[in-house]
Amino acid sequence: MNFAEIIKAGKDEGSEKHVPCIEIDKGHKSGRDIIRVVVGHDTPHPNTAEHHIEWIELYGLKKDNDQVISLGRATWAPVYSNPNVRFQINQIGDFKSFHALACCNIHGLWGNSIDVGK
Repeated sequence: MNFAEIIKAGKDEGSEKHVPCIEIDKGHKSGRDIIRVVVGHDTPHPNTAEHHIEWIELYGLKKDNDQVISLGRATWAPVYSNPNVRFQINQIGDFKSFHALACCNIHGLWGNSIDVGK
């Protein structure tokens, strides 16, 4: 088995939503590029001690050499916080895509990607 085989996608979802939703926006005050990653954007994921999203990681794929850059990781305490994070990205134009991973303590790793153009 390779690593890609353990990452689930939208086709694997049931009633509980696990796939990280990725949005690109400008910061309201700074005007800088923001990548927002949310699990449970339309349908909230359970947030109990027994069943919750533990963390989200964001990666960028550079345009010039396909180098994968780890852009950050956010972790949450169950019950008290929700899996919703904003990453401020410098030089967003250097990237051709962004990839998010989310970890559910029961259902494992879930991934999603967004292309930002050539």
